[in-house]
Amino acid sequence: MKALAIASLGMLAQQQNVDVLANNLANMNTTAFRRSQAAFQDLVYTNSPRPGSSKSKAGPLVPAGIQSGHGVQLTSTYKVNEQGSLKPTSNTLDLAIKGNGHFQIQLPNGQAAFSRVGTFQLSAEGQIVTHDGHPIAGGITIPTNAIDVSISASGGVQVKLQGRSAFQNVGQIDLVTFQNQGGLLARGDGLFTETTSSGPPTPGIPGNEGRGTVLQGFLETSNVNPIQEISKLIAAQRAYEMNSRVVKAADDIMGPAQ
Repeated sequence: MKALAIASLGMLAQQQNVDVLANNLANMNTTAFRRSQAAFQDLVYTNSPRPGSSKSKAGPLVPAGIQSGHGVQLTSTYKVNEQGSLKPTSNTLDLAIKGNGHFQIQLPNGQAAFSRVGTFQLSAEGQIVTHDGHPIAGGITIPTNAIDVSISASGGVQVKLQGRSAFQNVGQIDLVTFQNQGGLLARGDGLFTETTSSGPPTPGIPGNEGRGTVLQGFLETSNVNPIQEISKLIAAQRAYEMNSRVVKAADDIMGPAQ
């Protein structure tokens, strides 16, 4: 009886769906978190010939045969690249991206990573780094005698030095875009890395060529809507229960044969 195998695959698929939804809800307060969506597809079908299917009363061929499905499987989980809300923090080095793009981060192994988490700080050497100490691309350093830092919407970093009235430029924060953002590989800690599916990064000045702008003193919140996620969670739970009932029904049918 195929019903046991089909229903068990349905239960497994809904369990994986619940895992994705649980991770979304767990990160509802994570800065710049992108919620994930599970995608499923039906499995291969078995074609079973009907008796006398090569001929019918209406003509030489019947319009349809008998197809038997084999269940469902998880095909992918992809990030929903929807803008999160922008929350003011008044912190000088908190940056949010309004629109498309990622900050480029330099990892200790020399590899480039990409993030929308803008909780930047200063290292002991005055470099602008992430909360884990990874420097932002370009190696922007703030002088020790700087009394104010201004970051424009186009990513220009300027500082006012002690004893001077005018700001001076010390660096440029670029944003990178990808042909397929959904192909980026999530590494955790809000970091992503390039893959063959995502295509190579294309750096550029914020506000140009479809890139978003940089907002100083803001952070992007998660794009998780808890009400929607809980509704999906209830639907997944109901689907799991229905598949479990199919397993029980198939077992009951097979019982007398034993």
